[in-house]
Amino acid sequence: MNFDDFTKRISKIKNLPLLGEESHNKMAPSIRIDELSRMKNQRDKARKAAVMALFYPTEENSTNLLLMLRKTYKGVHSNQIGFPGGKVEKEDKNLLATALRETYEEVGVPQQKIQVMAELSSIYIPPSNFEVQPYIGLYPNPAPFVIQESEVEHLVEVSLLDFMDDSKISTQNLTTSYAANIDVPAFKLGGYVVWGATAMIMSELKELLKQLL
Repeated sequence: MNFDDFTKRISKIKNLPLLGEESHNKMAPSIRIDELSRMKNQRDKARKAAVMALFYPTEENSTNLLLMLRKTYKGVHSNQIGFPGGKVEKEDKNLLATALRETYEEVGVPQQKIQVMAELSSIYIPPSNFEVQPYIGLYPNPAPFVIQESEVEHLVEVSLLDFMDDSKISTQNLTTSYAANIDVPAFKLGGYVVWGATAMIMSELKELLKQLL
């Protein structure tokens, strides 16, 4: 879709009711749904983080969504696809400030260049004990991205057309940080399997966009 048209349509997203767990669970493995049900009381004690679902125009003025492959490290989210974002730091005045700061640090997008459109439903991630708040942002005049070498392996630039294509969703058998050989619903985008919390966030985002596009 033309980015100008996309910008006009997504401006109405803040008026839509959020879908929350109903949409999250469509992209959650059964083991995660059971775990979330058992651990509801743990969410109040979770560490806080925020991420940015960033849309931007290509040179041809079509619309892309930015994802990234994280570096391999000793942690539960090692070598996974995710949104720019991270944990709250002391200097952050709120969760939106966290998402904007992390987006600048990880992919080099200046905070003042992002138009924040709305927030999505927060999501709890039991393996890392994080409560993550996602935001939707537009980057209408993009400069080349600058990745944070210590955190980001490389960027995964996804066309809106692919993101909205239901055929890009399938079930994958994966071994994760918390389970072996489990079937998980996942997006197949840019040659990568996108699953877990990122896919759950994307599920809500996609269902909201379907109401506007």
